[in-house]
Amino acid sequence: MPKDRNARQLRKVRQARVRKKVSGTPERPRLSVFRSLKHIYAQVIDDTTGRTIAAASSQEALNGAEGDVGPKTAVSAVVGKALAERALAAGVTRVVFDRGGCKYHGRVKALADGSREGGLEF
Repeated sequence: MPKDRNARQLRKVRQARVRKKVSGTPERPRLSVFRSLKHIYAQVIDDTTGRTIAAASSQEALNGAEGDVGPKTAVSAVVGKALAERALAAGVTRVVFDRGGCKYHGRVKALADGSREGGLEF
């Protein structure tokens, strides 16, 4: 089995382990993070209805900026702030964090810190 397929499979196992314990409710929805090689995506999801309340991604953050925007961790912090702003506008102040099988380190941590700075509690 190629190494990258195995890594992908192991991430799915970690993701399932986290999702067993973390689920979003209307009072406290789930902040889900997906990290690809180039971009980072985040959603605030109510799992009881399966509805996405707010979403943000690095693609829309990069589309609005001209020139070089800096390292990916800085972009992740901007995405976290944008997500927090949209979630607060939708009436969400508290969330549970779902790291999506990734380590809570680097870009994932920067997104979490940015959303905390934006006003979300978790």
